[in-house]
Amino acid sequence: MPRSARTKKEIDSVKQAILDQALSLINEHGFQGFSMRKLADRIGVQAVTIYNYYENKDHLYLAVLTQGFEELYASCLKAYKSQKSPLERLEAMIRAYLGFGFSKVNFYNLMFTWHVPKYQDYIGTNLEKAAYQELLVALKVVEIFQRAIKDFTDPHVRLSDEEARSYIVYFWSFVHGYIAGRNNSLLEYIYPHPEKLQENLLQLLMTNIRRDLQEKVLELQRVNQ
Repeated sequence: MPRSARTKKEIDSVKQAILDQALSLINEHGFQGFSMRKLADRIGVQAVTIYNYYENKDHLYLAVLTQGFEELYASCLKAYKSQKSPLERLEAMIRAYLGFGFSKVNFYNLMFTWHVPKYQDYIGTNLEKAAYQELLVALKVVEIFQRAIKDFTDPHVRLSDEEARSYIVYFWSFVHGYIAGRNNSLLEYIYPHPEKLQENLLQLLMTNIRRDLQEKVLELQRVNQ
């Protein structure tokens, strides 16, 4: 008898297994050292099986990135909805980002630390559409933080998108440096058990953000008077 077609649940399970192992291999061998053949050997299937789902290693890599940003966005959105005051909301989101950075190290390295292909590298190729979809998901993370920052002001003295994003660059640089330094163990050469500094660093960051945003609001109010 001919083999019955796989159900959507079975197909999704296979694709997820492929993504999981691809992420693991990319972190072991780097993007350049990763190949569909190595992935097939790891999973125990023929390479052609993987090509049934993903066009090539770049297509698979973009799917891995997309999943990572989807998970990060979901975590940040949940944090955003968990608090009512702007400051507590933003703090909850930064905590969620820190949690992702430390619990999803493989994803985090690929998404933010390593020099790997980005959207612009795929413009004009047959993977431009897939790369653009990945970019849109990544930008959702930026947009939810942008919304949280603009929540500090009222509709009459609203920060511009550009101003809000400048704050994202500021605190992301701070938080990313801490995550990367802990994940690659470099901070241990400067300070023993750098994980013990997390709460103090977070509160320092939040104090600076609150002060800077309050000053910005006052400045906008003076301009609008």
